[in-house]
Formats: sequence, structure tokens, C-alpha cells
Amino acid sequence: MSKYVIGVDGGNSKTDYYLFDLNGTLKDHIRSGTCSHEQFPESYAKSYSVMHEQISSLLARSGLSLADIAAGAFGLAGADIPSQKAQLNAVIERLGFTRFAMDNDAFLGIKAGTSHGYGICSINGSGVSTCGISKSGKRLQVGGVGSELAGDEGGGFYLTRRVLRAIYDSFYRLGPETSMTEPVMALIGASSKETFMDRGLEGLVARSLPYTEIVTTLLAAAEQGDAVASGIVDHSARQLAYSTVGCLGHLDFDDDKPVDIVMAGSVWAKAASPIMRDRYMGFVSGLTGRECRFILLQEPPAAGAVLWALELALGAPADDGLRAKVIEAVR
Repeated sequence: MSKYVIGVDGGNSKTDYYLFDLNGTLKDHIRSGTCSHEQFPESYAKSYSVMHEQISSLLARSGLSLADIAAGAFGLAGADIPSQKAQLNAVIERLGFTRFAMDNDAFLGIKAGTSHGYGICSINGSGVSTCGISKSGKRLQVGGVGSELAGDEGGGFYLTRRVLRAIYDSFYRLGPETSMTEPVMALIGASSKETFMDRGLEGLVARSLPYTEIVTTLLAAAEQGDAVASGIVDHSARQLAYSTVGCLGHLDFDDDKPVDIVMAGSVWAKAASPIMRDRYMGFVSGLTGRECRFILLQEPPAAGAVLWALELALGAPADDGLRAKVIEAVR
């Protein structure tokens, strides 16, 4: 009888592979580099070889084989559109899994953040994505492919670009002045408005800008009443609310019951200022016209992969005791 599950949280920079037994006891854990096909020239072939190596090692260290695995769950960065998800499902089948769930890593926030394993998750970190799982198990992802195509107008990368644009506008394009100018110039090492775009472009191309500090400056300025900063925050909060409410509306949630909305990622969960998340929650509540329970994710998303795998193996969501045991082991 298969007595174990494997949960995989595969991000753009690192991947966690967890082996648990069906009682929620951690048996082994491997952390390695990314397994995302988007990070490799060899694409899906490399994703397969990377995951095969690490999962084989995970099993071998405990004297197990895939025959001992009751189920697996994979939350993978780069699983954004149907064609990518089909390719990644094929990769996991090639690994030898017959009972598994695979989707974007944003879905792990739902499994980690809700006791019943369904709801909506809004990711707002370096980038953004929105996903939902209904009680029936139906899943939907909205966005995750960029601001130009899908309204992913939040996250540290996008917000930093908006701040730089606002300052540039104030210099050269008749834009209003903003209190963000002086601190952001200091952060990027621009000594004058003539060097501002040089420093900004160099940092954007190299992805070396101090994104966290710039977003912190943005939120603080908005809290202090800066109109430019407030406009940027308001726009992003509204766009992420549109994605959340759109996702909710396309899934079969019970109309008479509150919907859990998990908020994950550094801009939601770690920002010192609550101004953006407060506006987002206000927009969502106003647009839905129904009761929502907002949950700021504190649990590690990787726990969601293990809980999802256990749900598949046991045929029902983990009870409170099992859930707490898994989260504590992964924390």
C-alpha cells in the first residue's frame, strides 16, 4: 500500500521537494534551484531532468520508489496558460506519477491559507497572479503573464516602473511633482535629473534596482497624501481587485457563503504600510457585493503542496490536526 506523498513548490529561483507520510510526518526535504521551464534554454526537457534527479534522490534516501507514493502535488512557476500546463502535466506523467495535481504555484496559497482548501489567492510579490479553486475542485487562473496582456498591474517590478515613470514625467513631461523624487533618486544613485534615466534604465535591464525600498517609498508617500503615489497605489489595487472578482465570478462558489481570499506575496504580506491592501480589500468587497474573508498568508506556500497531495491521497481535505502538523513541519 502506498503510504507517502510528495509536494513540490517550484518557484523561479528555488524548488522545495517534500516527502511526507499519510499521518503528516515529514520524512525528507530537498531544496534545490529552479525547475521552471522558463528559466532553461532546454525548456520542458530540462524541467523533467531536474525534477527527475531531485525526486529520485528524495525517494532513494528513504529507500522508497514511486510505487510507495500515493499522490503528488506540484505548484510550478511558469504554468500560466493551457499549453504550458499541458506540457508540464506530460512532464510529471513522464516522471512516473499517476495520481497528481499540477498548477501554477499561486494555487498553493489557497491550500496553505484555507482550512477547507478552496477560495481565491491573490499573489502580489515581485509579480502578480490570481487563482481560484471552488468547492467542486474547478480551478481558474487569471493573469500571471504580464501587465500588457492580462492586467497584472501590481507587484514590485511593475510598481517600481510606475514610480520611475512618474518621476520622469515630473522632470520632462509636465507631470506633477511628487515627494518620491528625492528618496528614489538617492536609492538608484542618480545625482541629477539628467542622470536619472541612465540609472533607472540600467537597473531595470539588470534587474538590480532596490525594488523593495522603492515600493516602500511609494506606499509611505501614498499614506502621507502624495497625490501621485496615491494614484499609483489606487490603480494597482483596483486592477488586482478586478482580477480577483473576475476569477471569483467564473467559478462555482456558493452564493450564500463567504469566500476566502488569500493574500500572498511580499507586497501584500510583508509591506509595512497597509494602504494598498486596504484599498484592494475595499474594491473587492464593493465589486462582489458579497461577504469575503481576507486572509493574509503567514503559512509557507510549500505546505500547500503537501496538503494538496494529502487531500488527493486521503480523498478529503486534511483535518485541523493534520493540517497544523504539516504546516509546523514545513515552517
